[in-house]
Amino acid sequence: MRIGYARTSTLEQIAGYEAQERELTTAGVERIYKEQVSSVGDRPELERMLRDLRKGDVLVVTKLDRLARSVHHLGEILKTLDDLGAGLQILGMGIDSTTAGGRLMLNVLGSVAQFEREMMLERQREGIAKAKADGKYRGRRPKAEPLLERILAMKAEGMGDTAIGKALGMDRTTVFRVRKQAEAN
Repeated sequence: MRIGYARTSTLEQIAGYEAQERELTTAGVERIYKEQVSSVGDRPELERMLRDLRKGDVLVVTKLDRLARSVHHLGEILKTLDDLGAGLQILGMGIDSTTAGGRLMLNVLGSVAQFEREMMLERQREGIAKAKADGKYRGRRPKAEPLLERILAMKAEGMGDTAIGKALGMDRTTVFRVRKQAEAN
């Protein structure tokens, strides 16, 4: 059986999501598992699909980045597929892991993708360091700081940090940290 997997990172990416579904259907996929979640978060449909695969099935995706988040993750997925006796086909690359050449290309492309991601993160770190040195980067604005007066007032009313955090939509430790910092000044 040909089983498809489609994923977008956000709910707003409707066109990309629909395009993946069309491509998979055109490729003869009989069942499509789909989800709209970030690659770094939990992906329950991917896990469910991997559990549902059977010997002889072929997992079909439109692009490699829709499936795996890293070379290590790709290796885990390929091991699962191998253990099951299933294959992987990536439409956009013309790769089919049931062939030796397809398997080689898949590993090479996965390594290049991971290298590219690591280079992008390195450039990002360099850019942040330069911006900090130039005094242009201050980091993320503290979440609780604008609510400091409310936090202190709620604490004065006898509320605990956990209750304050729930009321304001933040973690208890964030409330504690900003409160203690304000009390120390």
